[in-house]
Parts: sequence; C-alpha cells; structure tokens
Amino acid sequence: MKQNYENYSKEDQEVWQLLFKRQKENLNLKGSEKYNECLEQLSSCLNEKAIPNFEEMNHFFKSKTGWQIHVVPGLIPVEEFFDLLAEKKFCSSTWLRTREQIDYLEEPDMFHDIFGHIPLLLNPTFSKFAQSFGKLGQQYKGDEQMLLNLQRIYWFTIEFGLIKQNGELKVYGAGIASSFGETNHVFDSKLTHLKYDINEVMACEFHTDIIQEKYFVINSLEELCTSINNLSRQLKKSA
Repeated sequence: MKQNYENYSKEDQEVWQLLFKRQKENLNLKGSEKYNECLEQLSSCLNEKAIPNFEEMNHFFKSKTGWQIHVVPGLIPVEEFFDLLAEKKFCSSTWLRTREQIDYLEEPDMFHDIFGHIPLLLNPTFSKFAQSFGKLGQQYKGDEQMLLNLQRIYWFTIEFGLIKQNGELKVYGAGIASSFGETNHVFDSKLTHLKYDINEVMACEFHTDIIQEKYFVINSLEELCTSINNLSRQLKKSA
C-alpha cells in the first residue's frame, strides 16, 4: 500500500492544519522536551501547512535513525506489528478524521500515527527502545500471555507514557500527544501516576474504550531501554 497524496481534499488539509496547530500549541508546555525537540527537527516535512508526504518523511529519516513509515489499511495482527518494528518500520494509515471527529476518534488515524508516534523515532534512545521492543515481540509469537504482557508495555509507554522532567510531569506517549483532550486530562490530580516498573506494567490491565485513569511515569528515555534489555535477559534466564 502507499499514500495517494493527490486524493486528499481541501477539507482534509484544513482538518490537518487545525489538528496540528492546536496540538502543537497544547504541547509547548505539556509535551516532553525530547518530543518537542524532535517535532521541531521534523518541521521541514511535518508541520501545520499541509498533510505530510510520507515519501518526504522517509527520505528525511534515512539519514537520521533510519525509520520508515509503512502504510497499512488499519489495525494489523500484533505479530506482524512486532515484525515491522524490528525492521524499523512504523505503521500508519493514510486516512484522516473528519472535522466532526476532531475531539474523539475510536480508531487511530493518520494524525495519531504521524503526529503522535513519528517524532520520537528521531530520538536515538527512543528509536533503540522501539526496535528492541519489536525484536523481543518477534521471539514470542504464539505465546498469548507474553504477547499480552508486551501489549501492556506498549500501551503504558509508547502510547500513554509520561516522563518526569525537572520535577514536572510531561507527555511523551503518542496516544496522549495526539489527543487534545487526553493531553489536558493526564495532569488531573485525581488520576493515578505510578513510578515506572516494567514488571508492574506487564501485570496491569488496560482498556481501549475509556479515557485513561492510570499512567506510568519514567524519569528518562534511557530507563525504557534499560528496562526492555533487562526484561529480555530475565526471560532468557527463565527459559
């Protein structure tokens, strides 16, 4: 599959511009320093002016961390997703929500996939974590419990992770970074913010149909790399 850029309408472009401008401003103070730095570095091919061209973004990444956008029709089997991550290919759909869906969407669209996920893949540490995560998933195809555990890690880090920065909570997870409402919601004092522990994360259930009430907080992106490497060694020992 590929992105057929000429198929985007004027309305699509306007929706993208609205989404991008609103959320970029929202993340100025709420987004992590690393995420915002990467978003700025990508500004030549990821900005509010127009829907991004995937070929241009892939060309940009070739000389950086080497990730490529892999077009998919929608959600794909988890085993296939792990294979792609291991090859430094991140999945993205090419469809965009409508103006009526600006504030809520059940299934991830291109804005979530590209604005939320792609920027941090420019960071070498996060890039290494994402690929290591994919390689670990490849080793456990067919193991339902382990795949569930890994999905929980993905959910509470790559999708809905928070990071402590200069004593303050900041956003790095794509599910938060791409959502105006979620970005404003995560700082509510009534919510549960837990210190990141990969074993606790694997034991924690998540729900995709309600707004989050529990978040795990890391102290640095390096902590993610260390935790996935330690988990890999731990699993080898117990095998």
